[in-house]
Amino acid sequence: MSIFDFLKNDRFAVEQAGVELLEAGDGYARARMEIKPEHLNGGGVCQGGAIFTLADLAFAAATNSHARLTLSITTTINFFRAESEGFLYAEAREVLNKKRLSNCEVKITNEAGILVATFNGTGYRKDADLPFEPLTSVVRTAK
Repeated sequence: MSIFDFLKNDRFAVEQAGVELLEAGDGYARARMEIKPEHLNGGGVCQGGAIFTLADLAFAAATNSHARLTLSITTTINFFRAESEGFLYAEAREVLNKKRLSNCEVKITNEAGILVATFNGTGYRKDADLPFEPLTSVVRTAK
């Protein structure tokens, strides 16, 4: 099993929101989501929860890349730009990697690379190994 297979079990993000994990590495991940009509809010722009879900899956991939179950204990998100079509990308970089705690910064951009939102999450590492080897380099999804 790979981290890509493991995160396919996040059925809400993958099946409902359409988030795709593109790359994962040692404390790093990149994901994308195509904005579809079901992502739009009453104002006709991508709903904040959809953007949060994209960022959260990238956070999960980056913090779980060490093959130890890491669950979010606190997150914040800041929205800077509304989008209503195209792809959004989330790039996550772990900035703290300790035995029990992890902190990860995620930048969400549109297809032109313009900043749409930022997400910061702190995760708690449990005493549970994951069913894949820790990542030591960036791996791209096989499609």
